[in-house]
Amino acid sequence: YRPLPRPVSLHFVVDRLQREQPFTEGSICSHCLRDVRNQNMRVGISCFLTDRSVNILDLAREAEAREFDDLWVPEHTHIPSGRQTDWPMEEDSQLPEMYKRSLDPFVALSAAATVTERITLGTSICLVAQHDPIILAKTVSTLDHLANGRLIFGVGFGWNAEEMLHHGVNPDRRRTIAREKVMAMKELWTQEEASFKGTYVNFEPSWQYPKPLQNPHPPIWVGGGKAALRHVVEWGDGWIPIEGVMPVPKLIQRMRSMAEEADRDPDEISIYLAGAPEDPVRIDQYRQAGLHGLALGITWDGDLDTVRRELDAHVEFRDRYLAG
Repeated sequence: YRPLPRPVSLHFVVDRLQREQPFTEGSICSHCLRDVRNQNMRVGISCFLTDRSVNILDLAREAEAREFDDLWVPEHTHIPSGRQTDWPMEEDSQLPEMYKRSLDPFVALSAAATVTERITLGTSICLVAQHDPIILAKTVSTLDHLANGRLIFGVGFGWNAEEMLHHGVNPDRRRTIAREKVMAMKELWTQEEASFKGTYVNFEPSWQYPKPLQNPHPPIWVGGGKAALRHVVEWGDGWIPIEGVMPVPKLIQRMRSMAEEADRDPDEISIYLAGAPEDPVRIDQYRQAGLHGLALGITWDGDLDTVRRELDAHVEFRDRYLAG
C-alpha cells in the first residue's frame, strides 16, 4: 500500500484500504468498515462554487488542513432566464444568484486534486441525464486518476425542467434516463471492450481508457428524496438526502427496508446528509437513524478570510459534537 499522509482520519484509513483491495462480505475488514461508519461521522465541506467564490485551490487547501473528510461541489450548466419551475428548497422564493454562476464541478475538482493529498472530492450532485454518458464516463475516470482514487461520484436527477429541456431531456423521464446513462458508464468503466444497447444510449463495442483507479469505479452516491430510493437500492453505493426538504430519519428507515427487501445489506449503503444543520440534537437523531456523514456549508461569495473563519467554526462544531 502507498504511504498514508499524516494526520488522517479513521474513515480515510478504511476507505483507502477498501479502494486498494475491496473487502469480502463477512470478512473482518467488512465488519470494521461497518463499525467505523456506525460510530464515527464523516464530516465534509460543501460550497456552491462560482466566479465570485473563494478560489477552489485555497478552499481545498484550507479544508484539508483542518482535516475535513470531504469537499463537495454542485452542478448546473445554466439557468434558463424564462424558468417557470419552482426552486424546491423554498416555494415562491427568488432563486439565489449562485445558481446562475456555478463553476463546472469536474474542472473545479480537478484543480482541487492537484493541491490536496487526503481529502475526498465529490460531486453533489452531477446531473447525469444532461450529459453525454460516453464523455462523462471519460471525465469521471480521468478525475479519479488525477485525484489518486479520492473521488465520490454523486449523481442526481435535477429539478429545473427548463434546464433539462435545453439539454433535450424530457423532465418526466429524467430518472429513467439517468439510470440508463449510469448503467452505460458502468460498462465503459468495467469492460475491456464495452457496448450498450438501450432506449436512450447505444454504442457498438468500444475501448475507453483510462479505467477508474478505484475498483470497479468510484462510489456512486444518489441524491434525492423518496423517489430516488429505488435507484439508491438498485444501483447506488450511497444516498445523499437533503436537510430541510424531506423527513430524513423516516426516509432512512424506508431505504433500509427497501434494501433488505432487495437482498442488499443496508449497512453497505452510505448515507451522507447535504446541507446539514449545526444542531447537535438533530444530527444525533439522524445518526441514530443510520446517518454516516454530513457536509457543512461554506458561504458561496465569501472571501478567503471569511471562509477561514467559517471553516474554523465548523472545526469547533465537529470536534465538540461529532467526534467519536
